[in-house]
Amino acid sequence: MARRRGPGALTIAALVLAALIALIIPLPRLVAPLRPDFVALVVLWLCLLSPRPTGLVVAFLAGLAVDAVHGMLLGQHALVFSVIAYIALKLRLRIRAFPLLQQSAVVFALLALAEFLAFWIDGVTGHAVTEWTRWLGVLVGAACWPLLAGLLERYLPRA
Repeated sequence: MARRRGPGALTIAALVLAALIALIIPLPRLVAPLRPDFVALVVLWLCLLSPRPTGLVVAFLAGLAVDAVHGMLLGQHALVFSVIAYIALKLRLRIRAFPLLQQSAVVFALLALAEFLAFWIDGVTGHAVTEWTRWLGVLVGAACWPLLAGLLERYLPRA
């Protein structure tokens, strides 16, 4: 039986770049809080469904890129993405067995953890954002997971 290869380095870089572009596209003020963290979703998809060429290094580098794009504390998102990527890699075989709706619940928990860690780091560094709207992206990201995972799995091979 032939084994399928996962996405290559160029494909991974293109996915992360596309997620970064989707993250910086300006949105109207009322819709902006609903934007999910596309980079976190792509990192989770890469860790859950195609972990061989990805892993913690891609999560860390993607987090550094998000920090550089947003002008935030360098390493904040790198730490956050590394933590959720580690958890996703540890639980990946269990999560892959779930249907997409149950995967959405796990992704919701991981995105909520990521947002909580970012919230905590913001508070420790004195840049606390206490608006409740920062949590809307977590809900929208979990709702988008079946669509994103289905789309990426259809067009990119799994490892």
